[in-house]
Amino acid sequence: MTRGFPGGGDGFDTTTLRGRVYQHLREGILTSRIAPGTVLQEVPLAESLGVSRGPIREALGDLAAEGLVTITPRRGAMVSSLSKRDFLEAYQVREVLESLAVRLAVPVMTEAHFGQLDDAQARMIAADAAGDFLGFFEANIEFHDLWVVAAGNGKLLDVYRRLIGQMAPYRRPSALLRGGLDRSISEHREIMDAARAQDAARASALMLQHIQVPQRRLMTLTEEEFARETQGAVEAMTADGRPGRRALLS
Repeated sequence: MTRGFPGGGDGFDTTTLRGRVYQHLREGILTSRIAPGTVLQEVPLAESLGVSRGPIREALGDLAAEGLVTITPRRGAMVSSLSKRDFLEAYQVREVLESLAVRLAVPVMTEAHFGQLDDAQARMIAADAAGDFLGFFEANIEFHDLWVVAAGNGKLLDVYRRLIGQMAPYRRPSALLRGGLDRSISEHREIMDAARAQDAARASALMLQHIQVPQRRLMTLTEEEFARETQGAVEAMTADGRPGRRALLS
């Protein structure tokens, strides 16, 4: 499940090792190399990565704070599984935060802000054309984050970024439930057009509708159907993190 860990010897201090272990495990979880439900045991991980148990324990704590793993007494850490309810609750909070961010941002946005959004949008288009699922979602995260930054509300930004960190496992199910990435790109364009026209109410409403798209599909599924379809999205991914057509077009 895990691979040898480069640089796991005495040449790195504990803080550096903690960060490296964290990044290694986080990437494995997000790309489904480490599947939901996997138990992450400190001793085997430490042996396979060539580090002591301390950095492993600290990295698992960081992953738990993100919601990527769940730590329970006597059972240790387990990669979090998704439920229909988890998905819905997270997206309900996200739609409120982002629609508020857009409403606050539009009156104060500059050409520099729009330039950054255009750049993120261009990278999403390129990633979609290349079938680069992970590249698309990295640019997508930046696109949405830019609106919250532009809003200029530090409290909102802090709450939002913590939520987004916890929502990392929902990227593939979101693509599946949305029905493809082209639609997301088109909706982004409409939001930016409304913002450029200084129509904060319309831009905010469009952002809310954009985030509600996977929720509407979700409401038609039972828990069993949700589990089956989201597992299908994971299985449709290739080893390098690129999606098969099923993951994008279902």
